[in-house]
Amino acid sequence: MLRVGPSIMAADLLHLGDQIRMIERGRADWLHVDVMDGYFVPGFSFGASIVTKLHHFSKLPIEVHLMSSRPLEHMDEFFAANCHLLTVHVEAATDLYRCISMMKRHNVRAGVALNPSTPLSVLDEILPELDQVVIMTIPPGSIGMPLIDSCLAKAGKLVQMLRRMKLHHVQVIVDGGVKIQNIADIAALGIDGVVSGSGIFAQPDPAVAIQEMKQIASRFDVTH
Repeated sequence: MLRVGPSIMAADLLHLGDQIRMIERGRADWLHVDVMDGYFVPGFSFGASIVTKLHHFSKLPIEVHLMSSRPLEHMDEFFAANCHLLTVHVEAATDLYRCISMMKRHNVRAGVALNPSTPLSVLDEILPELDQVVIMTIPPGSIGMPLIDSCLAKAGKLVQMLRRMKLHHVQVIVDGGVKIQNIADIAALGIDGVVSGSGIFAQPDPAVAIQEMKQIASRFDVTH
């Protein structure tokens, strides 16, 4: 079953509690928190305090997508906020092994994100150590752009690579431009999960949007 992680950056933050209750009703699998530092990507967004507060609203696992040019300087505060999974960008992490080792020491699941122009080959030496790879299907920090087809193909290629390597514990996630209209294309590739912001929160009923995504994805046999 395709897993769905709503990105709260697209939620109505003045009614965040209500929004979270809606996506829980839709059986969301996790909460996705985009952290932007204004350097690695344009614009600023949440800090560790929002992760701490989200624990009061929801029992869903919380993933922090750390879009920072200096991830090693910021990781500790998100560990302290009890995030469940932390994703850093391979383009920003000058010592990726150290980042992953820190996550494991804090019992946080380890994720790495790849920008649209970054090839899969950068993962050659680290892939077995990961729990999740996030394939960005739009440039990070670019809200509202359509999904880039070549990036989706890259995600499908990674799914096949992991199967050949028997790295069944590594999940492939697509992030960017995910809508109900393209869920079938995503699910057909055997991708494990999606992050969706406006594709969920801009819909009349976010719970229904999640349910429709999962229903469409359930039509595909992704076991072969």
